[in-house]
Amino acid sequence: MFRFAIAALFGAISLTACAQQPAPTVAASAATPVADGPVEKHVRDALKELDPNLKPEYIGAAPFPGFREVLVSGQVLYVTDDGRYLLQGTPYDIEKKAQATSPGLLDYRRTLLATLPHSDRIVFAPPNAKYTVSVFTDIECGYCRKLHQDIAELNRNGIAVEYLAFPRMGLGSKDYTDMISVWCASDRKAALTAAKGGQPVPAKTCTNPVAMQYNLGQQLGINGTPAIFAADGSQLGGYLPPAQLKAALERIGTAGGSR
Repeated sequence: MFRFAIAALFGAISLTACAQQPAPTVAASAATPVADGPVEKHVRDALKELDPNLKPEYIGAAPFPGFREVLVSGQVLYVTDDGRYLLQGTPYDIEKKAQATSPGLLDYRRTLLATLPHSDRIVFAPPNAKYTVSVFTDIECGYCRKLHQDIAELNRNGIAVEYLAFPRMGLGSKDYTDMISVWCASDRKAALTAAKGGQPVPAKTCTNPVAMQYNLGQQLGINGTPAIFAADGSQLGGYLPPAQLKAALERIGTAGGSR
């Protein structure tokens, strides 16, 4: 598939995240329409040369001149306005000392994340949290377990963690069924903590959001866990120690709080 061809061509998984197994690409959300105009047409036409069936979910101005920021099967690409060159990577704003992301892409991510009900998340929050992060996680990944060991420290730093399910081995895997059992437990927080501690997961089933959250994570381009998103839609990467995560949130000014 195009998504995985692009990933193989341009980059590797973050060293602070556990890699996802290849999985089918899911349908894109129509929450944010693809921009239309002569420049965007150049970009669409260029991408069709790579794959005639390719349909970008989002096209908008890049955070630097001469490029359009494009979301294709969840992957962020940068295409020159004339449609000749394609780049994939994480641009860094030296002046702001942060990853460079356009307001349009941040809004797109916020819109997608907002479709996942708060009641379906497993939340570890302090009173009067200053920041809230949405974290796509699974129970097997070592970096996910390391992040969970930091929960108390994150809460002391005023950071609320809202977990979303992303079984990186894919739908139908043991990871997936175990995460359903966690989300179906009478005490989901205790079940998640136990599972991340390596304890056996008692089998349970119920109406659950695990597949929905996983599919939306695919749309966001997640290719490893943990995947941490700030309230403004910024993706902060994989595992970050509490002090670094707090510093990143302070830099982008994402005041959140428990909802």
